[in-house]
Amino acid sequence: MKITSSSFDPDHAIPDEFAFGEPDPVNHFTFAPNKNPHLAWSDVPEGVRSFGLICVDTDVPTVGDDVNQEGRTVSKDLPRTDFYHWVMVDIAPELREIAEGSCSSGVTPGGKQNPSAPGGARQGVTDYTSWFAGDETMGGTYFGYDGPAPPWNDEIVHHYHFLLYALDVEQLSVSGEFSAADVREAMEGHVLAEASVTGTYTMNPDLR
Repeated sequence: MKITSSSFDPDHAIPDEFAFGEPDPVNHFTFAPNKNPHLAWSDVPEGVRSFGLICVDTDVPTVGDDVNQEGRTVSKDLPRTDFYHWVMVDIAPELREIAEGSCSSGVTPGGKQNPSAPGGARQGVTDYTSWFAGDETMGGTYFGYDGPAPPWNDEIVHHYHFLLYALDVEQLSVSGEFSAADVREAMEGHVLAEASVTGTYTMNPDLR
């Protein structure tokens, strides 16, 4: 199975229009257009009954003390962890493409509560839910796609992996505010094939 995108080249920079945040010359950060990128897949295995989709940034700093702080940097030597930007299940088996901007366009403070999805697909919650917890303006439950917004003072470029799974079940056994961890657990034993495409993003002016 193969997955591609016309929105960015593999292992190259994701354009700002598909990000949650983009650089601002005065405040370092401003909201970006936050459109979901185009994705298309082919060479699907026989017997597929649905697809699952996950987008994860694998370069998130494990310690946030220096994140977005004036006069500091997030060290390239800091251990990194995962941050999930998109979780979608029950994508119809006949579908082969998601159009750019069809599932997300613009930033919604508090999170999109009923984001559009192709066919009968369902969308889970992302790690923006925990990131903005307690924030008066931005706090809420974030369903669907919300794009990159890495620390503007990070010494490394972040990598965003779009992971597609061909499944042998029509509906995955997750419900409510399900997470990527819930989906990974529910997919065990049901994956016929998987594919990925990776893009990069940074808000550090020295790395762009």
